[in-house]
Amino acid sequence: MGKFDKNAANKAVKFFEKYLKHTKGEHYGKPFKLAKWQKEEIIKPLFGTLNEDGTRQHRLAFVEVPKKNGKSEIAAGVALYLLFADNEPGAEIYGAAADREQASIVYRVARDMILQSPELMKRCTIRDSTKRIVLLERGSFYHALSAEAFRQHGVNASGIIFDELHTQRTRELWDTLRYAGDTRRQPLIFSITTAGFDKTTICYEQHDYAQKVLDSTITDPTYFAYIRTIDNPENWHDENEWFKANPALGDFLKLDAFRAAYQEACNSPSKLNAFLRLRLNVWTSSYSAWMPTHKWDECNLYPIDEQELEGKRCYAGLDLSSKIDITALSFVFPPQEGLDKFVVLSEFFVPEETVISRTRDEGVPYDVWVRDGYIHATPGNTVDYEFIENRFKQAIEKYQIPEFAFDVWNATYMAQNLEKDHDIEPIPFAQNARNFSGPMKELEKLVLEKNINHGGNPVLRWMASNVQAREDANLNIMPNKKESKEKIDGMVALMMALDRARRHIDEESVYETRGIVAI
Repeated sequence: MGKFDKNAANKAVKFFEKYLKHTKGEHYGKPFKLAKWQKEEIIKPLFGTLNEDGTRQHRLAFVEVPKKNGKSEIAAGVALYLLFADNEPGAEIYGAAADREQASIVYRVARDMILQSPELMKRCTIRDSTKRIVLLERGSFYHALSAEAFRQHGVNASGIIFDELHTQRTRELWDTLRYAGDTRRQPLIFSITTAGFDKTTICYEQHDYAQKVLDSTITDPTYFAYIRTIDNPENWHDENEWFKANPALGDFLKLDAFRAAYQEACNSPSKLNAFLRLRLNVWTSSYSAWMPTHKWDECNLYPIDEQELEGKRCYAGLDLSSKIDITALSFVFPPQEGLDKFVVLSEFFVPEETVISRTRDEGVPYDVWVRDGYIHATPGNTVDYEFIENRFKQAIEKYQIPEFAFDVWNATYMAQNLEKDHDIEPIPFAQNARNFSGPMKELEKLVLEKNINHGGNPVLRWMASNVQAREDANLNIMPNKKESKEKIDGMVALMMALDRARRHIDEESVYETRGIVAI
């Protein structure tokens, strides 16, 4: 077992506080005075615990803290310490990340720290074009590379900084670099991250290992583990728990901003998982309940008179089902003359001969909705695509529909027919998080602001209550058909239509006064 060396620990602290300065916000340009938790719980034990031969005991560090607790600054400081003060000839320090943009984050912080330090600046050369900082006197360098670039480089790393390990989609990069410093005197892999949601990743593997080290289930003196989270995820409402997870809360992480994020999570279930994961460092699932039913109901603002909408501009979304399932067609009217809010019309189609069995087997009142005109029962025991196409053509005659979004999976033929016979442009809409995230977040915002009227359509209400939101590592969200407990086709069609509408808002619309919604 190693021993704690006060001089080695203080040397690292001194480097941070003497040579480094903050690069963002209200503390910009001020010396990087380590907070007590940064100093006593990370930097000192990491760099001050030595083997009998005087080398560092810790070879791999896993630091997991919530968003906005200064992860990038700590990571940049560690990278610069390894470059300038570790006494490693020909040091090779690498910044590793899932993609080029993520790899740039810690590099930019490190570069800006150097630019504010005359002592460090005179010892190195900064090469922004290659994201490389070269220490000429020792032939050492710090180089930020994405996962793709590492495959093309042979590395002999003395230090590796893994930023946001939870964004690593595979373990390939980790495995490539894990033993890249075996010939070095005291190599260090410093990984820093926030909790994720995919428990099959290398990040969760390290999280699990780190937790076992902290619990003394595993004894590994070479492994440094630091995890800040709440004691019980069920207590996420308790402000005292917030401080357990966020060591910077009340310091440079402002409590008012945290409370605002908490309030968003309370109002919007789709934001709860992000709050738990990013703000409280709780590993979550990739999906969550999305739309609070009471908020959706508040957007039944007034009965929709279809005659009053005739001649108005709208955009459509078509979620064309398989032959036996429900099909949804949605029309979204953006604010325009005579409309001060978004208005939604939804049409649904099921095979006539399946209505009774659906009602009986699924416990959903399809028969009532057909009777009341909310669902069209198409002739036969399969969905009649020609019937749906004719309904769409009737809408084209009534409204100004410049374009519509459709799922290329099975609606291409109908889209071609509509384009050929009418002055309307079909827009393919791939069913992925990148495409859905914008309109889904926009729809959520419109509902919370009561800026959309759906007229109380009961089928659409049922589908809104069924939607589960799935989130990817980049915080893009989409409806999760697999996890949503019942049908959501109407909401999918609505989001597709809203996507087209939000791309073509007139300059004279309400957005000129309230501003474009930033997604």
